[in-house]
Amino acid sequence: MKVLVILTGGTISMVRNAQTGALQPADLHTFKAFVPEMFASETQVNMIPFDPLLDSSDLNPDSWRQMAQIVYDHYEQYDGFVILHGTDTMSYSASALSFMFDNLSKPIVFTGSQLPIGMLRSDAKENLLTSIEIAAAYDQEGKPFVPEVCLYMDGSLYRGNRTTKRNAEHFSAFNSYNYPALARAGVHITYNKALIGNYGNACHPLKLKTNFDTRVAILKLFPGITEPVVASILDSPGLRGVVLETFGAGNAPSHEWLYRRLYNAVEKGLVIVNKTQCNTGSVAMGHYAVSMNLLKAGVLSGYDITTEALLTKMMLLLGEFPNDNKKVKELLLMPLCGEFTNE
Repeated sequence: MKVLVILTGGTISMVRNAQTGALQPADLHTFKAFVPEMFASETQVNMIPFDPLLDSSDLNPDSWRQMAQIVYDHYEQYDGFVILHGTDTMSYSASALSFMFDNLSKPIVFTGSQLPIGMLRSDAKENLLTSIEIAAAYDQEGKPFVPEVCLYMDGSLYRGNRTTKRNAEHFSAFNSYNYPALARAGVHITYNKALIGNYGNACHPLKLKTNFDTRVAILKLFPGITEPVVASILDSPGLRGVVLETFGAGNAPSHEWLYRRLYNAVEKGLVIVNKTQCNTGSVAMGHYAVSMNLLKAGVLSGYDITTEALLTKMMLLLGEFPNDNKKVKELLLMPLCGEFTNE
């Protein structure tokens, strides 16, 4: 089996400078020296680093395009891919790449670490080696165990577009609140085959989509929010899409002015999707009276999607269909690769 490791940067790529004691990105030779096991198994592993390596806080749609293009360009040469990435925005990148590919039928595994690879207690080595094993895992019929974009950290493999970073201190940095883990790694890796998606067709060519429209915003409601605050976002010049983070099961204050602002924004062509602020649970618009105004205003339901998945999906759809809001709305309400449950 052949696995390509794409090194973007982040904590996993850091080593301590012997002279200054400061953490700095490792060059490829130094990084490889910390993980000789990576090249000692039956799986052939090659690496491509970003140049320069980037902190995940600096990653953006251009970075997603770069990651995806590397996968696309090497797709026929490798059985699986591992992307090493800083943890802070890993869920955004994993979500974005899940939407960028049509007919993906090979594993793309995102991973990183909470401690640099050069530190004694680092979690980097285990995360990296297990991710490579997952990316190279195929059954006797030659089919991959996990033919989708996923994220592995601290013994758990999740669907990438279902994840959220939950902890800046513990090794278990991520959770998938509304969808169970695809696999658990202990002495053995146990896959939950019933949960793993097969969204691609290996008989059809891989398609890459790269058009992102970043004219989007997140509007988080809070008790006491005022009309000028809402207006400052909804009236932003050129804005095309808004993730509306609401209370509970998708509820919002019943102010007349809020309904009017949302209604007018939708009428002008703004795409607005309702996303609960809760980590667990789903939007159920119309279940409570305080969500009826959102329905009447033309706000769409995000069901149990994460903010990371909704934002990146919205960016891509707005970029792919710049003059077709009807198509954008249709696809936002449709799970494309397991990013939400609408039942």
